[in-house]
Amino acid sequence: MDNRKITEPDLVPQRALYIFLAIAFGLAWGLVGILILFTDAVVRLFGDVSASNPLFILAVYSPAIAALLVVWSFAGLKGVKGLLSRLLLWRCSLGWVAFLIFAIPAIYYAGSFVKGNLFGEPNAFPSIGAAISAMAFMLILGPVEELGWRGIALPLLQRRMAPIWAGLVLGSIWGLWHLPAFFLSGTPQSAWGLTPFIIGSIAVSVILTPLFNQSGGSILLAALFHFQLNNPIWPDAQPYDTIFFVFAAALVVWINRNEMFDRNASVTNILANTKSAKRAPL
Repeated sequence: MDNRKITEPDLVPQRALYIFLAIAFGLAWGLVGILILFTDAVVRLFGDVSASNPLFILAVYSPAIAALLVVWSFAGLKGVKGLLSRLLLWRCSLGWVAFLIFAIPAIYYAGSFVKGNLFGEPNAFPSIGAAISAMAFMLILGPVEELGWRGIALPLLQRRMAPIWAGLVLGSIWGLWHLPAFFLSGTPQSAWGLTPFIIGSIAVSVILTPLFNQSGGSILLAALFHFQLNNPIWPDAQPYDTIFFVFAAALVVWINRNEMFDRNASVTNILANTKSAKRAPL
């Protein structure tokens, strides 16, 4: 199965990365700051502080908003269409399909087993309909971030460094971006440990990098990967899932070691003008 690599001229310059990060962090941290400092007023206006609070949703969408604004400012509406067209890229190897469908839930179940709650936790959903509703909500929440993280941040980082280093740097940034949520009651992060979360973010970013490159810069596959990370039907495995994600990242890097240290194997441009590239090993 062919994989594809983006090769259009650099319509979005390198400095766009810093503008993107300033908007993504400024908007998200500012909104979460409002939620923390003015909780009573926010609750009166928008309801309880939770993942469904409009201000929290807007904060989660900040990387996507930043990406759209940055691409529009440098490449206009045509550039935005080019960015969004990468949602139509879906080709990847069967190995990656298996990882998305089977390996990610296996990591959560393994982590839950080590944690000791695999067989002890009650069913979080009273009905199948409630589970489907929760999954549908999560499908349009966290995965939207990928318009920013893998949409423009990773390609721009890969202009300066090999995929392995770009994945590590982006994972660190990605984890740090979530920091305010750890101080906001009502969010999943408020019950987690910060250090395991950041390590897990780095590991997941490293895993996602070869999938991203070998799919020609697919935002769709990155979003589906992100959804699997947030899928509410998987058991709570924090912080032990981090251990398994680190092992998975090491294995993925080993299997894709030639491409991970080769800058020529990187997707570095933003818009979806593609040409055929070599077949991926995983």
